[in-house]
Amino acid sequence: MCLAIPALVTELLPDQMARISLDGVMKTISVMLVEDVAPGDYVIVHVGHALAKLRPVEAARTLALLAEVAALTADAERRA
Repeated sequence: MCLAIPALVTELLPDQMARISLDGVMKTISVMLVEDVAPGDYVIVHVGHALAKLRPVEAARTLALLAEVAALTADAERRA
């Protein structure tokens, strides 16, 4: 199973690349598959490529769900 996650574009770079923030971790990805990407946009990222832009509300909702899953997983591991 593959997972694509929302990330915040912080900077556009040459050659259709961009710097993104994933929960504070900075990464460089390709944005060649998505038009009109700008700093401040959220994009769905999979294997180093932006696949689509995402509205900030949807990005926040998805990130909250991922944080909830992480917390539940950590709690289950503590109980085991």
